[in-house]
Amino acid sequence: MDENSKSPLLNRAGAVPEGGDDAAVAAHYGDPTAEQRALARGVAVVDLSHRSVVTVSGPDRLTWLTTLSSQQVAGLKPGESTELLLLDISGRIEHDAAVVDDGETVWLITENSHGGVLAQWLDSMKFMLRVEITDRTADYAVLASTAALPTSAAGAVVIGWDDPWPRLGPGAASYAQVAEADHPGADWSWHLSVVPRTALETTVAGLEQAGWIVAGTMAAEALRVAAWRPRLAREVDEKTIPHELDLIRTAVHLSKGCYKGQETVARVHNLGHPPRRLVFLHLDGSEHTLPAIGADILAASPEATAAELAQERPVGKVTSVARHHEMGPIALALVKRKVDPTLQLVVRDGEADSATLYAAAQEVIVRPDAGQAVGRPQGDFLRGQRR
Repeated sequence: MDENSKSPLLNRAGAVPEGGDDAAVAAHYGDPTAEQRALARGVAVVDLSHRSVVTVSGPDRLTWLTTLSSQQVAGLKPGESTELLLLDISGRIEHDAAVVDDGETVWLITENSHGGVLAQWLDSMKFMLRVEITDRTADYAVLASTAALPTSAAGAVVIGWDDPWPRLGPGAASYAQVAEADHPGADWSWHLSVVPRTALETTVAGLEQAGWIVAGTMAAEALRVAAWRPRLAREVDEKTIPHELDLIRTAVHLSKGCYKGQETVARVHNLGHPPRRLVFLHLDGSEHTLPAIGADILAASPEATAAELAQERPVGKVTSVARHHEMGPIALALVKRKVDPTLQLVVRDGEADSATLYAAAQEVIVRPDAGQAVGRPQGDFLRGQRR
């Protein structure tokens, strides 16, 4: 990683860098459990200054983004937040972005590895329309919190985004097993604040003067996983369609006009079932460790012998993992749709003959019968494409 891309907050005493996509910011600052509790109470801020910020300005910006994306952005009011997806021709997710308009410019916030590619692709789709696309990541940084920043420290905030998850948006549909009021994310509150990069440290210092603390990404990930909130850098692979992650509820408008990938979105929703489904896992904590992202999910009894488990073929993968301050070790995983939702699962981390095994109780997020399944007995519209 380029030293210049590292957050200046990593220079703080006790800061421990995260890995992978979040390597430029801190996993924690010495006490991840206390940081998580403070974040849950709404008195902590998370450094997400590595996230990408892309702006789209011009009078055609909202209608243009509507034609390209899964979301109905036309008519978005200044300060109103939403989420959009950009899909490939087969309906698979390529980009997922937070969206907010300030009356003159649309601000898109996405994963650090996607910003440059997103800006380039949008620029290639301008044609004769009155839009201007700019990658502003070098100029602006993102801070996250579960509560709005106090007025005394919010002076530098250029614009903010409020996560709509898990509230059903216009033209949306729920693929969840639970009703909206009973959704674990019903109390989820997540705010992204965009500040000039030059004001990052002073903004954080102002928050500390107001009684807040700085929390690392470990705290943010634990609360996200507990809320069943999918993330582009974790839950999305080269095969993922929105239905598998319950993203139809916040990022897709099922009645809007044509866009790339819409045929798959409509056909799976109306005629079939998504080939995979997101599940929440309660992990056995007796190992005192956490499985790695990408660890195999086995539809096997935890009482099976090591030899038996070594022969098991995976039915899914762990996509996110965290240690929650109340629930203990938890995870999100993508599994095959037809995995029995009542089964106790096993997470196999490592090579089959030397793996660490974790018993995992699954909680259904996307229900196995999600989708209409009208006139298609086998349901899995994309099965042939996924082999």
